[in-house]
Amino acid sequence: MSTGMIVALIVIVAAVVVVAAVLTLRSRGPRGGRDLKRRFGPEYDRVVARHDGDAKAAERELTERVERHGSLRARPLETARRQQFEARWAAAQERFVDSPREAVAEADRLIAELAAERGFPDGGQYEEQLAALSVHHAHHVHGYRQVHRAAHLPGNAGDAGERAGTEEMRAAMVEARALFEELMTDSGRDGGLRRDEAGSAGRAPARKATPWAFGRRHPKEG
Repeated sequence: MSTGMIVALIVIVAAVVVVAAVLTLRSRGPRGGRDLKRRFGPEYDRVVARHDGDAKAAERELTERVERHGSLRARPLETARRQQFEARWAAAQERFVDSPREAVAEADRLIAELAAERGFPDGGQYEEQLAALSVHHAHHVHGYRQVHRAAHLPGNAGDAGERAGTEEMRAAMVEARALFEELMTDSGRDGGLRRDEAGSAGRAPARKATPWAFGRRHPKEG
């Protein structure tokens, strides 16, 4: 084979590689964004907003979350532990009537403990735990973010401020409840937390969500 033919073959192969790379990048770009938006739902929009509308930067962050935590598999939750978590959450809901700030703090602790028990990063690493939860429970993870923020906000002064703070904490508790319910089950929305690993031994029968009891009593007024 002559030198000219060898050079021509090299040029042709290089051109094919370049064209293939360009086509791959073009096909991956939009589809990757759509996949991330579908997977993360409202969390996608929050991250885009946090990056001042820069969708590419947001998608890089979300892709890194998937790479770090996408392979996470749920640990089974024993029946006794499940019952303990349920009892503590019900008690927190009841406590909200008279002590909303204590109830929100307990809800924050409960979600952190429950997530760690299911195999997510420890609650002491809040940001990392939140990121992992967003990969598998994207549509409800904001409830944890809200209840954590509410639990760590300083107390509000004045009657009007107190009422506003109570409503904020109430909304946080309601949204956090959805994540709590998902963590009590044996599978995540995207299948990352596999149902088969939990097994039937630690699975409690299906149950209805505990309704809020705010209508029965009213907070004591000083």
